[in-house]
Amino acid sequence: MKIDVLLGLQWGDEGKGKIVDVLTPRYDIIARFQGGPNAGHTLEIEGDRHVLHTIPSGIFHSDKINIIGNGVIVDPFILKNELDKLKVKGVDARLNLKISKRSHLILPTHRMLDAANEAALGKEKIGSTLKGIGPCYTDKTARYGLRFGDIHSADFADRYNALKNRHMRILGSLNIDPYSKELEKMPFEVYESLWFSSIEELKQYEFIDSELYINKALAEGKRILAEGAQGSLLDIDFGSYPFVTSSNTITAGVCSGLGVPPSSIGNVYGVFKAYCTRVGSGPFPTELSDETGEELRKKGNEYGSTTGRPRRCGWLDLPALKYAVMLNGVTDLVMMKADVMNEFDNINICTSYEVNGNEISDLTFETLSNPVKPLYTVMEGWKSSLEGLSNFGILPSQLSGYIRFIENAVKLPIGILSLGPGRDQTILR
Repeated sequence: MKIDVLLGLQWGDEGKGKIVDVLTPRYDIIARFQGGPNAGHTLEIEGDRHVLHTIPSGIFHSDKINIIGNGVIVDPFILKNELDKLKVKGVDARLNLKISKRSHLILPTHRMLDAANEAALGKEKIGSTLKGIGPCYTDKTARYGLRFGDIHSADFADRYNALKNRHMRILGSLNIDPYSKELEKMPFEVYESLWFSSIEELKQYEFIDSELYINKALAEGKRILAEGAQGSLLDIDFGSYPFVTSSNTITAGVCSGLGVPPSSIGNVYGVFKAYCTRVGSGPFPTELSDETGEELRKKGNEYGSTTGRPRRCGWLDLPALKYAVMLNGVTDLVMMKADVMNEFDNINICTSYEVNGNEISDLTFETLSNPVKPLYTVMEGWKSSLEGLSNFGILPSQLSGYIRFIENAVKLPIGILSLGPGRDQTILR
């Protein structure tokens, strides 16, 4: 049995959470493989909106196991609050959520370091969500980190204090007051107390050797879907560096983030919007800083589900999409939010870039690092509502043409089309 993968092909916010929820009935296990609470997966179920930051998006299916994998980093306070919100909605995640013992803990001081580092960058800031992601991954690779499996250790408090004191020394060396109100929205002592009480509550959940659990499940014929966070163009190695996240968001991250061999990877679902968005700083070739960009933002409700920040909006970028498809070995394309462009007379698609007078059709080191001029193909809009459409055969001809244009460029079929936030607003080919 193979492990299927679902991930984003743009700069995140593609709508992965909804598609995981839609596909979950096909699987026995849903497993997050990277990222942390900087992710925000939004699901709409029977008109009720849910935002998940750490928990896999299959959690609303009580008969499915959900795993927070070793590649995920977790803030216990944020996770506890997320679990509390699920309880209010009648979901008891103790029944079907398991946490890897190897998943690293985000400490309160990681958040302070994140804020201090971002402030020090000034105008060059990367647009961090200030959740402590970068500093936590830094400690992980520097071998200072604490993990869920350490929580039950007799010397956990001592190890926590040793790492906390190390962080305080770093903050001191930056001439920054660690207890500055600018670094935390609540007093540090309060957050720290809530952090420890959250850890006590999380002891009710099952901590597992996730790599053993998942490989055993595969051997038993269980169907597993690996869920990614952020997007391929934010990958630490292949994204628009340095304006990237701190983990590998591509298919390769599944192997290290869940402890499975490359030979176990099956289908790869690549999710993308019918246009592009980005939160935070960094290059964005097709960005629209005009009325059209504002219309996309308004109609698409393009505000970060984690930060609330308005997303930058622009036309679909085919060189970037093809690059992400190549990196991930995508087998199935999923297109989201075509309905957002229902009222557009014309729709542009970027097919290549102009750099120093030369036309380039690939996303390269140079095109990610330097200003480029997008070159567009203009297509006629469909100018009609997509409400209630249930199969590809009855789509407006202009939308069908838009889909075929993308499929011909990427050389893959679009097998799933989302026409709204609800589960039932999804067409499967």
